[in-house]
Amino acid sequence: WIPSYLKLMRIAMRKVGMNVPAPVATLRLTLNPEGNDNLEPCFKFLANSQALRFLLIILPSSDTATYGRLKSMADRINGFHTVCVLREKFMNTSGQDRYFGNVAMKFNLKAGGINQVLDPFKMGIIKDGTTMVVGIDVTHPSPQSQSNAPSVAGVVASIDGLLGQWPSITRVQTGRTEMVADLELMFKSRLTLWQKHNKVLPRNILVYRDGVSEGQYQLVLDEEIPQLRAACRKLYPAKALPAISFIIVGKRHHVRFYPTNTNDCDEKSNCKNGTIVDRGITEVRFWDFYLQAHACLQGTARSAHYYVILDE
Repeated sequence: WIPSYLKLMRIAMRKVGMNVPAPVATLRLTLNPEGNDNLEPCFKFLANSQALRFLLIILPSSDTATYGRLKSMADRINGFHTVCVLREKFMNTSGQDRYFGNVAMKFNLKAGGINQVLDPFKMGIIKDGTTMVVGIDVTHPSPQSQSNAPSVAGVVASIDGLLGQWPSITRVQTGRTEMVADLELMFKSRLTLWQKHNKVLPRNILVYRDGVSEGQYQLVLDEEIPQLRAACRKLYPAKALPAISFIIVGKRHHVRFYPTNTNDCDEKSNCKNGTIVDRGITEVRFWDFYLQAHACLQGTARSAHYYVILDE
């Protein structure tokens, strides 16, 4: 049954503009939960194949342990892209075009393509292709974790003015430490990637930092922003350093907004996405605002609180 469904998927992918070649080979593996199977030698063989660019994996069930093992073996150990699908969904003829369309978007993104673009007239300075947008966050272990469990710091950054690709870098650090320890090296890698795609370094850098409480704003100014500047000094000429703007995004607050008339409501009776509140309840001495950037699927929408601690 595999070749017939692969043919249907290739047709669906070509409808959205992807030039998809025929599969080089199809392999059937029997996986053992204990790990004493032929998965590891098979993946090593595939990694040495010059013809392989992607591996489409059709899973018999949504077993998280199997999925994690396959992803680790492919992405982390052998270094090639994979897209996983469930067999029952892959073979289900109901809504097949939509499902194959979603799979095609995964393929396209991992191949370096762009799935969506934004209206350039609403992009401000970003549309010029000289501004890199960066996101920084730290994920902490759950309260039930061991006392020595680490936290994971992550940085994503755009690579061009289209904002269609956001390659990431992660680092493990001391558990429950909010400040990013290796930010200089992580940020330097994002600048190098931008330079690889654009031949030049960005003139402006717009940083969004998640997960920082109000009591840690000064800590960010003292510890993280100097690391960003240090990374820039190692790559930029002394007289051509970029302009940096640093915005902290907070979601853990009790502020809610409600429209005052039906014309300003969405279908869930929330404020329309794109609503900005920048007066009345915001700080007088500082620059902060609330932005409801998305539509809410259920319940009352929560706007994010943006606090600008540095603007060059």
